[in-house]
Amino acid sequence: MSNILVVEDEVIIRTALRKLLERNKYTVSEAASVKEATTRHDLTRYDLIISDLRLPGAPGTDMIKAAGEVPVLIMTSYASLRSAVDSMRLGAVDYIAKPFDHDEMLIAVKRVIGKANSAASLNKVSKTSSHQVSGMIGASQVMKNLYNRIHKVAPTPATVLVNGETGTGKELVAKAIHNESPRHNKPMISVNCAAIPETLIESELFGHEKGAFTGAASKSEGLVAAADGGTLFLDEIGELPLEAQARLLRVLQEGEVRPIGSTESHKVDVRLIAATHRDLRKLSREGKFREDLYYRINVVQLTLPPLRDRGKDIITLAETLLERYCQQLNKPTLILTPESIQAITTYTWPGNVRELENAMQRSAILCEDEKEISHDLLAIDLDLVEVEIDSESRNEIAGQVQRTRSDRDAATSLAVPESNEDLSLEDYFQRFVLEHQDTMSETELARKLGVSRKCLWERRQRLGIPRKKSAATSK
Repeated sequence: MSNILVVEDEVIIRTALRKLLERNKYTVSEAASVKEATTRHDLTRYDLIISDLRLPGAPGTDMIKAAGEVPVLIMTSYASLRSAVDSMRLGAVDYIAKPFDHDEMLIAVKRVIGKANSAASLNKVSKTSSHQVSGMIGASQVMKNLYNRIHKVAPTPATVLVNGETGTGKELVAKAIHNESPRHNKPMISVNCAAIPETLIESELFGHEKGAFTGAASKSEGLVAAADGGTLFLDEIGELPLEAQARLLRVLQEGEVRPIGSTESHKVDVRLIAATHRDLRKLSREGKFREDLYYRINVVQLTLPPLRDRGKDIITLAETLLERYCQQLNKPTLILTPESIQAITTYTWPGNVRELENAMQRSAILCEDEKEISHDLLAIDLDLVEVEIDSESRNEIAGQVQRTRSDRDAATSLAVPESNEDLSLEDYFQRFVLEHQDTMSETELARKLGVSRKCLWERRQRLGIPRKKSAATSK
């Protein structure tokens, strides 16, 4: 059973979160401030710390340094998005907007604890590898795991199969393996199997004799021979025709290649790195990929995570790419607005790093502001963020219960009896509106709740809370 420490000064939120986690079999401790958390609790015994961003005394981000290796999940309001991003730069494992859906919180907790446990297991196996790989950006745990595997496999002669969605950087992995291998001073030949016509792929890879087929006006040694002594990177190997697969299998098994039209084979010393976004095991069952070749190339398998699963790496990548393109365009360094950061972190990025790279280049080119990149310049497909943005709107309306601490007097008037400790955040929102709508305008209500008037109206509609007519309206 996992141990969780909740650091939150709002009694209602802290109690509701404790009960939610305990109902889902977590052991929960509580603290109302950073000072109480560090003085009354041994932080090393916890699997996760969930901390509010704004706390009396020291800010919640101080928990990150105090916690050491224990992951810290920061809770923040939408209005504090920039602070949330900054907290991730300080080392927070993730952040979650308040008020949150119960399911959203449970998913985040399970994900963070699961990753922490995987990292702990990996560290027991090996603590000697550096987490940096030349040419690759990212410090998320999934990328650190990938770096460790690259460091382990690179010095060996093993064949490597790199799996990952389009645009995740499979060729960067291949280059990193080659550069860290004993073959680094020999050529690395990269071939995209999907980019060469099926009728030409065999001659391109394995070479041909003069006159071997129509158009073969001269002899060609082929790309496999060109990689002799070095590394051959076959991207999208799942697109390789079956005939070419048979020839490749002979290269791997016998270490020799026979050009088309030739009766003689010659030895080659090639290390193969293959990459694909397809399920080769499934293709082999369907007879579309040779099973013997699949087992031959699947010695060590590396899986690249999609960008949407890389957490705070998305922000780091975006800012690094933006800086790079600003330098290329001789523009002053631009920054992302909080709205842009929200769009970037909630978008699913089906094109992964390549799509993010295009978005940053486009934004740098089109930006007329001298300082900031607005979210409209990203020109990303809003349909792919609609679900998360709608959820964000629904959550943010519930009050942004973390009001600024200067509004603490208003919060005091909302003291809830002990019998209502389990009051949900949605009930809390509803109660606030019903108790104050006679004395506050819609603008004042929205400001106290930390949301826009539009969001307040939408939540009223969903919860069936009619808007009170003002005296001016009723005339």
